[in-house]
Amino acid sequence: MTDIPESTTGRRSLTLKRRFLWKLRQKWKLLGLFEINGEHEFYDLTCMLKVGLRAAIQEAIDNPPVDALSDADCKVVLKQAHEGFEMRTYGGPAFAHFRHSLGISEKEYQLSLSSQSSYLQFISNSKSKADFFLTNNKCFFLKTQSKREIRFLLSNLPKYIQHLERYPHSLLVKFLGVHSIIVAQEKKRYFIIMQSVFYPDERILERYDIKGCQVNRWTEPAPEGSQVIVVLKDLNFEGKSIQLGQQRPWLLRQVQLDTQFLKELNVLDYSLLVAFQPLHADEKGQNLSFADIIFRTTMSLSNPESSLLPSVSGIAEEESDILVSEMVAGVDLYRLRELNAGVEDVSLPSSARSDRDLARILAQNRRLLPRCKSPLHLLDGPEFRYFMGIIDLFTVYSFRKRLEHLWKCIRYRGQTFSTVSPSDYARRLCQWVESHTV
Repeated sequence: MTDIPESTTGRRSLTLKRRFLWKLRQKWKLLGLFEINGEHEFYDLTCMLKVGLRAAIQEAIDNPPVDALSDADCKVVLKQAHEGFEMRTYGGPAFAHFRHSLGISEKEYQLSLSSQSSYLQFISNSKSKADFFLTNNKCFFLKTQSKREIRFLLSNLPKYIQHLERYPHSLLVKFLGVHSIIVAQEKKRYFIIMQSVFYPDERILERYDIKGCQVNRWTEPAPEGSQVIVVLKDLNFEGKSIQLGQQRPWLLRQVQLDTQFLKELNVLDYSLLVAFQPLHADEKGQNLSFADIIFRTTMSLSNPESSLLPSVSGIAEEESDILVSEMVAGVDLYRLRELNAGVEDVSLPSSARSDRDLARILAQNRRLLPRCKSPLHLLDGPEFRYFMGIIDLFTVYSFRKRLEHLWKCIRYRGQTFSTVSPSDYARRLCQWVESHTV
């Protein structure tokens, strides 16, 4: 029997593999989410990620962050060699500090990212060429990024953390870590870890990616009754509104603060994610019990993400009584701004402390957080719970983007498109939120 040339066998094997992967991709497109099991093309990669991330986060557990964050903390690169690959962690102390400020337990974070349960791959209708992975509990996203995008994030990390600490209830997506993985004879891969805006995702009816423009902003909806996860766009949203009631002024102000920050970074083309989830009867604001008000006030006064954890840190009893009594007396909920957890300055008279706290409350634009998991990206209206977050913060208004803007002005005369100056982009998104909320 004539031996089949090795090169021919290799080509056949590669062809069969590609056919197999093509069939898998068709299945992913139908499901939106797909478990990365032993047959998946990314199974080996995700196994390495789990091993590497467990070790990287253990470093943060063994060396907890100090109270004061320095620029040097944002520039640290941790290199850890493992069997078959190397994991690098960028700005580890800075991100550990940030996670701590969010109230995220390092042990819980480590468990989610290194769990034996399979990661999930998310296939969206986005134009992005990035790969998206979700932890099995759907709490954290891992997304591949280019080297340029990683450099941009790390160079602006001190400003980003400062903004999030200045406005603890910001809608900006929460970046929790930056890593790279190096495998022999393969291209170095960079990825970021983020909190999922759509968590928990049970009962979500519709998801939207909003940029405040028209060109290429329509997506064919999934057939009725289908399990396909389709993220709709601006033109799909026409005729709908976000009904927030008393929380609307808070949202308008926070979108203005966040887009102003992005304008200062010279960034455009970011998106406002929006999702709808119907409220149960016992979740609606008019049915809040006195005990629920106390719990939510306590949660909002402590670390904002503390509801992810089993316990919630407390607040001073006197402060809690004052805030709860004001709420019960009928103060608008959106105007209730929670106090920072901290040590009271007993040298000041109570009236001076109250004035100082009120100034801090208004300056930070805090709100009463809902009693649920991951409350920072959730707003409750009279009938619906809205998931909202600003994502994709890496597109700089470069010379190339300026040329693209000029070309689109000619190509799409009279229409609105995404490639505009950062100031115009920020203004337009603020206008969209104002005109689509009640």
